[in-house]
Amino acid sequence: MTDPVAGRVVLLAGGTSTVGRVAAEALTAAGARVVVAGRDPEKLAALAAAVSGVATETVDLTDEAAVTGLAERVRTAHGRVDGILHLVGGWRGGGGLAGQSDHDYRVLETSLTALRHVTRAFFDDLVASPVGRLAMISSTAVARPLAGGANYAAVKAASEAWTRAVAHGLAKAARDAGEPASGAAVVFRVKSLEGLEERVATEFVALFSADASTVNDEVVTLDA
Repeated sequence: MTDPVAGRVVLLAGGTSTVGRVAAEALTAAGARVVVAGRDPEKLAALAAAVSGVATETVDLTDEAAVTGLAERVRTAHGRVDGILHLVGGWRGGGGLAGQSDHDYRVLETSLTALRHVTRAFFDDLVASPVGRLAMISSTAVARPLAGGANYAAVKAASEAWTRAVAHGLAKAARDAGEPASGAAVVFRVKSLEGLEERVATEFVALFSADASTVNDEVVTLDA
């Protein structure tokens, strides 16, 4: 039986990390066409060499105009995007509440900025797709924020809120069109990604087989 993700175009935003490589492997093995976008050309080249068939795009996802250009290039070269896995992230913390510097916050905030730009640029693609899927990696810190990680938890909480707003947008678009729900946006919370790379990849691929109405707007905690 053909996997529902087979032949679909999937964008890994900020996908040059270990979890990005594992997700790219899982998606290509299932027959998806994978595009990895990131700002480091050397890391992108290494990923393309490690995972056969993966296309790469060097782009600053915090630059709105650059992301608009990315969307145009991807549609021209590969067609409409059916799925997005948002992997832009990073950690900065420590020093209690007094140690939560503006500089660290601005660095962490880039993940939210990238999420906003990417989802706006590709939202119509997800609406038009029969299996439009978005997933972002969040943190269990959102449920229990600590003083030393306040900046990090705040950015993750905002990113979750944005993703759930995308979920509402997908559901509303289907209702307005008088059609069954076909798009879904999901939050994956982890304590740490280390050791969960395979789990994240498996759960993301599985979203394409799930009924959109049952997974849209879900917050799923993944653990070992």
